[in-house]
Amino acid sequence: MFSRRHPFLFFLLLMCTICASALIILSLIVTTGIQKIQGTSFHAGGDNQVGIIEITGIIYSSDDVIREIKEFRENDSIKAILLRINSPGGAVGPAQEIYREIRKTVGKKKVVVSMGTVAASGGYYIASAADGIMANPGTITGSIGVIMSYTNYKQLFDKIGLTPVVIKSGEFKDMGSPTRKMTEAEENLLQDFVDKTKKQFVEAVAAGRKMPVDKVSALADGRIYTGEEAKDNGLIDRIGNLEDAIDWTGELAGIKGEVSVVYPTKERFSLLDILLGTSEESFFHNLSQRLMPQAAYLFDAREEASN
Repeated sequence: MFSRRHPFLFFLLLMCTICASALIILSLIVTTGIQKIQGTSFHAGGDNQVGIIEITGIIYSSDDVIREIKEFRENDSIKAILLRINSPGGAVGPAQEIYREIRKTVGKKKVVVSMGTVAASGGYYIASAADGIMANPGTITGSIGVIMSYTNYKQLFDKIGLTPVVIKSGEFKDMGSPTRKMTEAEENLLQDFVDKTKKQFVEAVAAGRKMPVDKVSALADGRIYTGEEAKDNGLIDRIGNLEDAIDWTGELAGIKGEVSVVYPTKERFSLLDILLGTSEESFFHNLSQRLMPQAAYLFDAREEASN
């Protein structure tokens, strides 16, 4: 009866129902597919296993990577660990935490890094902690340094007549506020902070790569290097792809015969995550980064292009 009286509304309702059902089914298929590709859980038994941990995208958190490193380090069936890095870096703290966990692991098991398209800034910071690094000839790496940036909205606020009111307990409590011009004292203080954080980066690379601090410092002007250039400068050890890195990791671990690779179990992703290409954590991190200055071990091609 409803379909006869309101054919257009009935058709619209029917189409909405079909689309909603299709989205639900697609979400289940895609979620299951991702779980199969990235969620191969490791298993006990076997003597030729290398655990592969993937570090992909901007680094906002260290929790998952540290958990996976610890699981592989404490599992006797895993003879060595291979980190596959495709990352331009990210927040300073998480990169330092992952570096520290790798350094705790190299004394117990061999850790090798395979660089993909990009392993720069914080991505390289993490890689430098490993026993060995392999990259493709055209891998983007290097970018040793620190960046701190934010967007200032003062002129916009002036145009629309908004006047921010701030009550603070000290001179520098609202340092880097996006609603006013930065003072010279604040700029000097932030520059000093960036310089000290860069020094930590240089010293970490020097320790991990067993290179003189002066040599690393000379390479640490923020520039990027190809994989070939990085090898010539001592920042990596070998040129090769992921399969080459797997073979090399097996050799370092003393594995005889074919190497078996295993992955840690990953969390499922929703269809919304796939469609948006982001997570709640990364969304709010991006928002806060634009509102307030944050130091990052990050190669940002957009920043490079604007300079």
